[in-house]
Amino acid sequence: MSSNLVWVGYVTIVRKEITRILRIWGQTIVPPAITMTLYFIIFGELIGRRIGEMGGFSYMQYIVPGLVIMSVITNSYGNMVSSFFGAKFGKHIEELLISPLPNWVILAGYVTGALARGLMVGAVVLVVSLLFTPIEVQHPLIMLSVLLLTAVVFALAGMVNAIFAQKFDDIAIIPTFVLAPLTYLGGVFYSIALLPEFWQKVSVVNPILYMVNGFRYGMLGVSDVSLAMTYGVILIAGGILFFTCLFLLNRGTGLRT
Repeated sequence: MSSNLVWVGYVTIVRKEITRILRIWGQTIVPPAITMTLYFIIFGELIGRRIGEMGGFSYMQYIVPGLVIMSVITNSYGNMVSSFFGAKFGKHIEELLISPLPNWVILAGYVTGALARGLMVGAVVLVVSLLFTPIEVQHPLIMLSVLLLTAVVFALAGMVNAIFAQKFDDIAIIPTFVLAPLTYLGGVFYSIALLPEFWQKVSVVNPILYMVNGFRYGMLGVSDVSLAMTYGVILIAGGILFFTCLFLLNRGTGLRT
């Protein structure tokens, strides 16, 4: 297959995904911004005044990186699972399956669309946070790389969920019972140094802890875990999920009837 055909196919999928995101911006961009504004008001302003400083920063500043990365995680995952499952449900995924496009191009197109939504929402949440507290980014390259890699990881995870989902209820199970608890227990609102030793050991098993702290290090310069561990966990998780998605697409799991 020519590289031109591959590129055209990839761009077409990405354009379709971004058009979808922007067409329903009231569902994809606005709700996360409102939700995060409430987090800033309730946790940052009201509760934060009682907590005081954490990690050498005001509590409001401390939770900003966690809330940004949380919004990126949920929206990257949500965009992928809803878009790909919608294509399955509407039967137009079959048009892609019978096209000459390699499955890795299809996967890359959907991941890029999910990445775009994650970054859009993350940018909106970051702008909202600046209305409440000033932030001086310490390591912009680390912040951006962790953000991009995290969005890709959860876009791939959303693809796995979408492939196995058989009905709309199936795409809500993982976000509700797995993703949400792991996110809230991933150090978004606190430092694991505050936890008892046993729960600190339990927390290091949570991969989201590394993503939150990697992004926090990029933004504020503080972290509960090493930067090497952060990149190691993200890259290993991303590699496993990428090859899992490719394997499932090549087999046609959940796609062919």
